[in-house]
Amino acid sequence: HGGDDGRVLARAARGGYDLVIAAGTTRKALDDAARDHPRASFAVVDVSRESLPSRPANVRGLLFEEQEAGYLAGYLAGLVAKEAAAARRIGGAGGGRRTPEVDRYTAGFQAGARAADPKVELLNAYAGGVGDRARCKELALDQIAQGAAAVFPVAGRCGLGALEAAGERGVWGIGVDVDRLSLGSHMLTSATKNADVAVFLTIQAARDGRFAGGEDVVFDVASGGVGLGEISRFVAPELVVRVKQVQAALAAGRVADIPETPRAPG
Repeated sequence: HGGDDGRVLARAARGGYDLVIAAGTTRKALDDAARDHPRASFAVVDVSRESLPSRPANVRGLLFEEQEAGYLAGYLAGLVAKEAAAARRIGGAGGGRRTPEVDRYTAGFQAGARAADPKVELLNAYAGGVGDRARCKELALDQIAQGAAAVFPVAGRCGLGALEAAGERGVWGIGVDVDRLSLGSHMLTSATKNADVAVFLTIQAARDGRFAGGEDVVFDVASGGVGLGEISRFVAPELVVRVKQVQAALAAGRVADIPETPRAPG
C-alpha cells in the first residue's frame, strides 16, 4: 500500500543511510519521500525518475533494455522453430497487460525471431491481467494448436500457465525476467532482467562517490543488466553458438535499432 511504502521510505531516509534503494514501491510514495528528505539519495528499480510527479533531483531510476533480452530469446526461438518439422510459428510474446516493459520484451522478441528466420509467423495475444494463470494457459494452448513451436509469455504469474501448457503439449517454453529452466525439460531459455546487477553497480557507484540523482541509468546486455538465461541442453550446439555470437554483437553495439514497440503479428 502507498501509505506503508511511504512510511518505510521515510524511515530509511531518516536513518542516515548513504543510499536507499526502492523496488515495487508506488511512484507517489517515492516522490513524497524524496521531496521530504532532499539530503537522502534514492535509487528505484524499474521506475523512471522522469515519471515521478516532482522529478526529484535526489532520485536515480534504474531501467533496463528489455528489448535486448527479448531479441536474444526471440533469435533462439526463431532458430529452433526453423529447425522444427512443424510450421515456423512462435506463440506468446503476449503480456498480461500492455506496459512499456512488456512492449519492449515483445518487440525485441519479434525482431530477434525475424532476424533468425524472416519467414517466422508470430502469434500474439494479451491476457489482460498478470494473475490469471488459467487465461494465459488457454491462450497458449490456442497458439500451440495453431502450430506454435514455442511460447514466450511476458505476463508475470499468469505466464506460468502458458509455460505449463508448453510442458503439457511438448513445445518449448521461454521464461521472462528470471531464469525458468528449472521448470522442466520443455524450457528453452529465459529473457532475463538482472536487477541484482543493476543494484550492485548502483551501490558500487555510491561507495566510490560516483552516484548522482536526477537521472535515469539504463542497463543493457553490455553491462550485464539484461541477457539470456541458461539454454536447454537439448538445443543443438551450433544453434547455441549462433545465439552467443549475436549476444556478443549486441554487447559490442553491432546490433542497433531494436524496436521498443511490437509490430502486428504475422
